[in-house]
Amino acid sequence: MSYYKLLGLEREAFSTSPDPDFFYQSYQHQSALMRLMIEIRLRRGLSLIIGDVGVGKTTLLRKALQMFGERSDIMSAMILDPTYEDERAFLTDLIKAFKIDFELDSVPLASIAEYKAAIKNFLFQEGVNEAKTVVLLIDEAQKLNLSSLETLRTLLNYETNEYKLLQLVLLAQLEIVPKLKQMQNLLDRINLKFILKPLNQDEVGELIRFRLQKAGCAQTDNLFTYEAIQAIYEVTSGFPRKITMLCHRALETAVMYNLARVDKNLIQDLTLSESMALNV
Repeated sequence: MSYYKLLGLEREAFSTSPDPDFFYQSYQHQSALMRLMIEIRLRRGLSLIIGDVGVGKTTLLRKALQMFGERSDIMSAMILDPTYEDERAFLTDLIKAFKIDFELDSVPLASIAEYKAAIKNFLFQEGVNEAKTVVLLIDEAQKLNLSSLETLRTLLNYETNEYKLLQLVLLAQLEIVPKLKQMQNLLDRINLKFILKPLNQDEVGELIRFRLQKAGCAQTDNLFTYEAIQAIYEVTSGFPRKITMLCHRALETAVMYNLARVDKNLIQDLTLSESMALNV
């Protein structure tokens, strides 16, 4: 039997997979989503969401995709690892992501201009003729090289008199900033700039209770003591990924030793043992 079923849970509460159903919307995450949706609806072009590793960017991306999927007037695609050797590889991936009718196998020697023409025709067909909003979300956007960023700048040039045909959302670590500063003509096009920060202590407790509730826990205040939540905040500094990983290990340990609750001592013991292991 899975450990979480022994705790009366229907599913794992603290998986690190970016499940949008387990996306805790803190005030800042909710603000980021709302502002992003406004930019998308207005079709203004480029949005940038940046933050450190583990702050919740990928889960926010999945939640945005879920929201887009509920609307018939939005067509969205996602790229998770934007590492490309050259512009052709990037354009090929874009064509595949949007399932554009362009026979890549039959035109292996197609020029870069032909690739861009296929994407441009697609954007005009969907954005103008079909009146849809086309959205491209790129996670780990700090991996984009200058060539790929220049390609995106070119695609943002496709527009009508009223709106951009491509809505581009970049989710990135802070390393993207120096690259953007090298491309002032792209930096100036960013309509939404949002920085995600770690959670505060109250939000850490809310995140833990939210995830437990989503996993089927009837008494969300019973599994973690208040002191344990304080300790979790101190250890993780409010980073959601670190919180979920620590809570997962804490519940596993509680089941292993037949403990009714996770308390401060358990959190401290886990932290100490992991610190010692890393120093071996």
